[in-house]
Amino acid sequence: MERIRILVTGGTFDKEYNELTGELYFQKTHAGDMLKLGRCLLDVEIETLMMIDSLQMTDADRQSILARCLAVSEKRLVITHGTDTMEQTAAALGPAVPGKTIVLTGAMVPYTFGSSDGLFNLGTAMAFVQTLGAGVYVAMNGRCFPWYSVRKNKKAGVFELREDRRRKS
Repeated sequence: MERIRILVTGGTFDKEYNELTGELYFQKTHAGDMLKLGRCLLDVEIETLMMIDSLQMTDADRQSILARCLAVSEKRLVITHGTDTMEQTAAALGPAVPGKTIVLTGAMVPYTFGSSDGLFNLGTAMAFVQTLGAGVYVAMNGRCFPWYSVRKNKKAGVFELREDRRRKS
């Protein structure tokens, strides 16, 4: 079994709640705890690249993610990412990382809230990264999309095919 590298970038996935101020903040990633809770038996290496809200992510941050994807020896990577700009990061990686399978995933609700979709999304991303061919994908809500055809529907709170990329029947 090939090792899978998880690159952590922050996002709602890893946010904590300060009960005194009502603010969300970052402390550490929950990816390891989530894999343990899910009884994951895969060979996984977790690496924290940054802990930021994706709304604050810059093009320089995306270039750092790209550089790390190219530098690591693993051919299968999962990137935890905030959902607001996940499609932009996927688009930055898609044409630039040949020969690797990269799946971006995130959460709409922080893991520490107990009702998060993060555990499910991480689990599906781990399954998709093992079964898909080389390319960059976004996995959310049990669905997986190639980087060039995904968008976040902010009204519905789900990821879907972009209108201009849907198949004509």
